[in-house]
Amino acid sequence: MEDEYEWPTVTCDYSGWTHVPACDKKRVHEFAAMFLPRFYYVIFSLSLLGNGLVLFVVIKFERIRTVTNIFLLNLVGSNLILTFGLPFWAMYHQDGWTFGLPLCKLVGTANYVSFYSSVLFLTLLTIDRYLAVVHALAVSQHRKSCYAVVASGCVWLICGLAGVGPLLRYNVELDWEDTTKTLCTEKRDPSWKALDTYLHFAAFFLLPLVVVVYCYVRIIVTVLSTQINNKHRTLRIIFVILLLFFTCWTPYNIVQLVDHKMSLDCNDSIVYAGYVTHNITVLYFCINPVFYTFLGRKFQNYARTLVVGYAPCLKNHLSVAANSRSLSYRSPPSL
Repeated sequence: MEDEYEWPTVTCDYSGWTHVPACDKKRVHEFAAMFLPRFYYVIFSLSLLGNGLVLFVVIKFERIRTVTNIFLLNLVGSNLILTFGLPFWAMYHQDGWTFGLPLCKLVGTANYVSFYSSVLFLTLLTIDRYLAVVHALAVSQHRKSCYAVVASGCVWLICGLAGVGPLLRYNVELDWEDTTKTLCTEKRDPSWKALDTYLHFAAFFLLPLVVVVYCYVRIIVTVLSTQINNKHRTLRIIFVILLLFFTCWTPYNIVQLVDHKMSLDCNDSIVYAGYVTHNITVLYFCINPVFYTFLGRKFQNYARTLVVGYAPCLKNHLSVAANSRSLSYRSPPSL
């Protein structure tokens, strides 16, 4: 009888290994459930009011088929896409995701597309103002509405393609901390996460930021070299626009880069920073058309006209220009 073969014994020493527990995000989720729903409902109301007012004023008083108004209306539409998703996220942070997989993918992707398109439409509005102020004579015959329509179509195409990735990645799964709830989460492939993060950082933050800063610096130089009245007021408006764009959009992108670098760490501070900066960005994109329109005297006069029209008793307290309906963006833009 042949001797049975004896398999070699391998001994592993696990004494130097450290047990790494799963990240406990209970406190972070409790913070989100307490704070975010109220915040989203408030922003939803403010956004509907602000964007609705801008939309109503442009349609009532302005010629829609001008370059600036085409970009402005697309910006309002982009922000409303983000706005209509806020109630879903508010209920999600309260009770988990109860709307099924199709809405999870749709609302999650719409969040990305709205962010990206808002940034690009703000950039196009800035370029339009730059051309109208710095190169007013050279481009006056070339600022046609057809170009604005084509540019807007390109923006939606680019943002739609950028949203294909999130559309494929969003999924519904059980919450391992509370199996009675389901989550709508975006799962990224680690091998593609770095490329995706850096590509979006460059295309939708760094490039628009450089363009916006360059255009407004040139506008400032042009305004200072002319005999325009109220130069200081114009410069203050430009400063406010730049400050809002930089302070509201920059922190979110920086946190995204840091989160990519520390994705394997159980760092609650990064999660909290992500929540805070994301919601500052949501607030900015939902109400930025108000800043970009009603900082100008023309739109302020439109607002006074509306108030006086619906409340004649305030006529003696509000000054309204007699030719408010005749103003349009074909005249040099009132920054």
